[in-house]
Amino acid sequence: MLPVINFLSLIISIILFCYFYTLSLIPKKREQRIGEKAWKQSAQFRTIAGFLEFVISLNIFLWIWFPLLNLNWKIHTNPWVGAVICFIIVIPGTIIMVKGMKDAGSETYKPSEKTSMYGGIYKYIRHPQSLGEFPLFIAFAFLVNSWFLVIIMTLFVIIYIPIMIYYEEEDLIKRFGGSYIKYQNETGALIPKFFR
Repeated sequence: MLPVINFLSLIISIILFCYFYTLSLIPKKREQRIGEKAWKQSAQFRTIAGFLEFVISLNIFLWIWFPLLNLNWKIHTNPWVGAVICFIIVIPGTIIMVKGMKDAGSETYKPSEKTSMYGGIYKYIRHPQSLGEFPLFIAFAFLVNSWFLVIIMTLFVIIYIPIMIYYEEEDLIKRFGGSYIKYQNETGALIPKFFR
């Protein structure tokens, strides 16, 4: 029973994360409907999404003790293989994510209408935090030595990142106008444009 509860918690947390995080990305659009409180709500939604990320990570690690037996496909008989793959993903991912958070400043946690477009790593990649952060879920799945979780987390990342980018950039165009469109044309979303 506990493996089923853990798996359902994982799936529900992923769905709720996608919902709340997407809402947190569109304060300008929501402001047109509900006014200034949209900005405060975006910060609240981002906090909820952060909590859900913790729950997703916890569910992944609980898989070690509570796997669904028919879906407990081991990556390798030696769990160190998955651990090594995990760290190969985690180290650069964390560096990129932290650099993105540093360069975005308080906008990472609390969207503000007064924020201007960022510099730093954002000169090269439009979404460095996503590039660094989302693969960590896949890395954790490798760490717990589960092909099933690697597949689930990979599908989550591949499906959600384009959706997230679409909604966030639609809102950023409302906020920054032509400056953001020019930035989109000159800067890669997840991979730097070496030839502009």
